[in-house]
Amino acid sequence: MYQKATAFLLRFMSQSTLFKWGFNISPMYRHTKAKIVSVSKDLQEVRIKIPLAFGNRNFVGSIFGGSLFAATDPIFMIQLMWILGKDYVVWDKAATIKYRKPAFENAYCNFMLSDELLVFIKKEVSLKGELNLEFQTNICSRDGVVFCELDKTLYIATKVHYKQKMALRK
Repeated sequence: MYQKATAFLLRFMSQSTLFKWGFNISPMYRHTKAKIVSVSKDLQEVRIKIPLAFGNRNFVGSIFGGSLFAATDPIFMIQLMWILGKDYVVWDKAATIKYRKPAFENAYCNFMLSDELLVFIKKEVSLKGELNLEFQTNICSRDGVVFCELDKTLYIATKVHYKQKMALRK
């Protein structure tokens, strides 16, 4: 369903606009209370805001840790899927979040993928067929105070390699 809707909507708007608005209207993402604030034209930089709101405050009045994690969970995976295109498979494999300080104010997070990193991914995957790669980012205040450190491990493979690997498991 999402793929058909995406193909249709790309006729009328850019990838970066669809990425931003697709996330912001998606029921799954809206429940985190986060919003995608900006997406670069090349999709290599995504910035989100997680407001301190009634729907995500915990017992002590800070942003609930699960909301901080859920707001950041899908971004790297979907970002990389869109950048790499249909010849690749990208899956979330693991994640850890280290809470450093309660978020008693709005929180922000940047997801950045450099040109060098994308070249590295394509090269390694072309050589090995697949790759597990770790990504890090921080969830911070507007002033840069770190609330959480986020580590994500993504599995990246060519579709051909992934299909062969899945066929062997049957």
